[in-house]
Amino acid sequence: MNILSFMEVYVTMTNMSTFMFFALSLFTLASSGQTSFEKYFTDKVLRFDFMLAGNSNKTVVYPVGMKEELWFAGSHENLIDPFNYGNFKYEVFDAAENLLIYSRGFCTLFQEWQTTAEAKTMERSFYEVATIPFPKNKVRFVLNIRERNGNFIKLYERMIDPSDYYIIKEKTVNTAVTKIYGPGNPRECVDLAFVAEGYTADEMNKFREDVKKMADILFAESPFSDYRDKINIWAVEAVSSDSGTDIPGEKIYNNTVLNSTFFTFGTDRYLTTQDIKSVNDYAAAAPHDNIIVLINSNKYGGGGVYNYYSGTTAGHPLSPVVFIHEFGHGFAGLADEYYSSEVAYEEFYPLNVEPWEPNITTMVNFESKWKKMISRETKVPTPAEEKYSNVTGLFEGGGYSAKGIFRPELDCRMKSNSPKGYCSVCREAIKKMIEFYIK
Repeated sequence: MNILSFMEVYVTMTNMSTFMFFALSLFTLASSGQTSFEKYFTDKVLRFDFMLAGNSNKTVVYPVGMKEELWFAGSHENLIDPFNYGNFKYEVFDAAENLLIYSRGFCTLFQEWQTTAEAKTMERSFYEVATIPFPKNKVRFVLNIRERNGNFIKLYERMIDPSDYYIIKEKTVNTAVTKIYGPGNPRECVDLAFVAEGYTADEMNKFREDVKKMADILFAESPFSDYRDKINIWAVEAVSSDSGTDIPGEKIYNNTVLNSTFFTFGTDRYLTTQDIKSVNDYAAAAPHDNIIVLINSNKYGGGGVYNYYSGTTAGHPLSPVVFIHEFGHGFAGLADEYYSSEVAYEEFYPLNVEPWEPNITTMVNFESKWKKMISRETKVPTPAEEKYSNVTGLFEGGGYSAKGIFRPELDCRMKSNSPKGYCSVCREAIKKMIEFYIK
């Protein structure tokens, strides 16, 4: 594996006035961007593992442990999450200065489970992982949860001392990693780690070809097609004992490295893994901003959770469009725009709260969404008529509800398998996310 070293930046000063301007600029930016990163962090990763437990009305955090990982692949400029996406958010404060120095929003399967009927009758726990650039000094780690009213509240807090000898510094899992595409410096690119699931040792050539196939599909999709030279693709060759995945509804069970399974929450096509520890153990073998679990199966299915992972099978005829859909969830926080398919969720979106996802609205705060992208000639709400195909408007139905939730276009990759790709609103949201990582 050939990991690119971070670029060094050389500045040539031609005269003293240029030098003074440069020095003053650095002074002005001392509390943000590159200078902030170098002041507060190293290029490694601090990983905090924990459990989320509870039921439909209760969420409890149980810490598990911490470890050091090799590569922080994120931007050194954009350290604070500007999107306000996710049902959870972790924040890192410098302990001495009480200054916010890093934050990220994310979602989990636990939160999805909390909206199922089962969560009303029993309690469960889900393994979780939070990763931050490794701090140089003591920090305060705060985990926040978004309440049903849309506001974040503090769920858990602890001090972390980077010199704590309980932070494990063992070697990463022993696995081969192949760089499929991308010549770029990880800190200036989006790094995607595809982790093999259900591929045996004899099937690793197939896995690498499947990763290449999915990457080619991604690069053909707008707006990813505009950023091909800013996306690195890694293939993490996690070896399974058996080929395939579990299909409990058909009584098929395979011994696989990431323990993926269909029939998540009782939905036959919903393919996920709750073994987030193993997913992150293997993903740590490569620099990454986002994780894709690629499952060796010809069956239709997949799943994607924001800043968690995206998963899809590799061998079904519709795998390419499923991958694009699920990656929209995992990478950019896009919501499902369909409303008639079977799901396990009950009242997933309160109609009196504006969803945080950029591509659906309850009209509570439509000003914050795509209102300005709708032309004066377009009716609002927009009728579901053929003449409004490929027009940005306000179409009722989305977020698993036929009434009260609206989507931007008549059809989109986040709604069905039929359209050519993402709608204009989804493309814009993805573009903003890419720019966040590469700046």
